[in-house]
Amino acid sequence: MYDRILFATDGSDHASTVAAHAIDIANTRDADLHVISVVDDRAFLVLDDDRVESVREELRAKALEAAEEAVTAATDAGVSTETIVDSGSPAECIVSYAEENDADLIVMGTSGDAYETNVVGSVSERVVRTAPVPVLTVGPETER
Repeated sequence: MYDRILFATDGSDHASTVAAHAIDIANTRDADLHVISVVDDRAFLVLDDDRVESVREELRAKALEAAEEAVTAATDAGVSTETIVDSGSPAECIVSYAEENDADLIVMGTSGDAYETNVVGSVSERVVRTAPVPVLTVGPETER
């Protein structure tokens, strides 16, 4: 049922807990784990042109670090992984990657941040509404 699991990470403190859930499912199902981290390029809209590239590189490095942490944990658990760092709207990138790579399940965290949910709009909420596959969301208070 689950051959390809997509784990979306943002590098937050909560991401390692979410990764543990994704890795456990992948390990139990003998599934491949695809790890995606997305640089939200909407932040660049308010920057001066001369700062865009330096900020983009800084955010890309953080995204890569977040993905590598999950890959290290998965590899240590014997789970086969693939990694992608993308840029754009996080929800759109996650859903597109899931569609293009025939993911069977998306695993991602929820921030529990009232500001993000009420003002900006939750990435996890958008993914749940638009994903073509089941989405497992792990809240910030969830422990493994």
